[in-house]
Amino acid sequence: MENRILGLHHITAIANDARRNYDFYTNVMGLRMVKKTVNFDDPGTYHFYYGNEEGTPGTILTFFPWEGIGPGKTGVGMATEIGYSVPSGSLDFWVDRLKHSLVRVGELGERFGEQFLPFTDPDGLNIALIIPQKEDSRTAWETENVKQDTATKGFHSVTLTLNDIEKTADVLTDIFGYSLVSQEGNRYRFATDAVDNAAIVDLLESPDGNPGRNAAGTNHHVAFRVANDTIQMEYREKVLSKGLQITPKINRDYFFSLYFREPGGVLFEIATDNPGFTVDEPLAELGTHLQLPDQYESSRAKIEKSLPSLTL
Repeated sequence: MENRILGLHHITAIANDARRNYDFYTNVMGLRMVKKTVNFDDPGTYHFYYGNEEGTPGTILTFFPWEGIGPGKTGVGMATEIGYSVPSGSLDFWVDRLKHSLVRVGELGERFGEQFLPFTDPDGLNIALIIPQKEDSRTAWETENVKQDTATKGFHSVTLTLNDIEKTADVLTDIFGYSLVSQEGNRYRFATDAVDNAAIVDLLESPDGNPGRNAAGTNHHVAFRVANDTIQMEYREKVLSKGLQITPKINRDYFFSLYFREPGGVLFEIATDNPGFTVDEPLAELGTHLQLPDQYESSRAKIEKSLPSLTL
C-alpha cells in the first residue's frame, strides 16, 4: 500500500495577521506549533505549521500570514472547507469554547451520517469539526484546556467547490486511486482505502458559482501524501501522462513537493513523508525556534527584525 496516495498530507491557507493566527490555532484550537519558518519565496513572511506532537502527515495545517493582505473570497476552483476529526461527544465543548472566543459558529448539522460543527477562523477560513462514523484512533496534541476527549485528531476531509466535478473526479480516481463512496445532493464524497484517516475529499458541484480570490481566509493549496520521493516521482509521470503540467521536485526542507493545478482550478501538491519535522529540531522543541531555509540563514538578523512579534 505504501506506493499509493496516502490521503491528505497538509493543507495551506492564508492569514492576515501572524500573531492573531498563532494565538487562535495554538490557544483556542489547541494545536501544536510544529514548525515556525518563513515562506521560501518571501522570507519576510512567516510560514506556520500546526499539527499533532510530531507533525504527522494528515494533521498539518499551514499558513502564510501575509500582514495586511486583506480578506479573500471563497469560491469555485478552491478548497472551501477543512474538516477536522474530533471525538464523539465533544461538539458541545467546542460550541462553548469557540463562542467564548468570539468565533462565528454555525449550526450543528449532519452529512453522510456524521455530525459536524461549522465555524470560521478569525480571517473567515471555513472549518468544520466532524465526528467520524469510525472512531479516530490518532493521538491528539493536548493543552491545558483541550484534552484528548475533545482535541482535534487531524484532518477528516477537505471540500473542493467546482463548477463541474467531472475532470477533478477523474484526477482523484484515475491518478490518486480514490473512489466515489457516496453522494448527497450536489456533494460527492471520494475516499481512499489506503489509510484510515485524512482519507476523504468532498467535491461540491456549483455550476453557477463564482470564482474566489486568494487572500486571507482562503485556502492556498491541498497536499496529498506519499511515503517517499521515489513514489512521488512515479506520480509525477502519472500526472504528465494525463496531459497536465506539473513542477519538478522541490525540496521544502521537511518534505519534497510537486505542484500542479487540477482541471477545476485547485492547486494540488504531492508531498512526501520524508524527511519530517525533526530534521532541524528535536521532537521536544518543535516549533520553538525560527528555522530558516539554508539560503536565508546568512540574513537571519535582518529577517528576524522584519517578522512580526508573536509575544502575547
